[in-house]
Amino acid sequence: MATSTITTDHETIRKWVEERGGKPAAVKRTRKGDEIGIIRIDFPGYSGEESLEPISWEEFFDEFEDSKLAFVFQEETESGQKSNFNKLVKREE
Repeated sequence: MATSTITTDHETIRKWVEERGGKPAAVKRTRKGDEIGIIRIDFPGYSGEESLEPISWEEFFDEFEDSKLAFVFQEETESGQKSNFNKLVKREE
């Protein structure tokens, strides 16, 4: 059974994402002026090309903290393959 982990540690998140070729991104249609909008992780070759724009890790983590988010991720799939599963969720108070 594949298990998920939840973290708010920036280095853990960055390392997991970069090991899988991902990059920090923002949803284009949610940007308002200087506000980044909704953040995501973009993996090359998936459907994000049209809807996501690259942002820096600093911008990503600023929004991550301002929005009080946590990162849910999976190291491996049930079959033992490296997993790209991730989700940004509100932190539990």
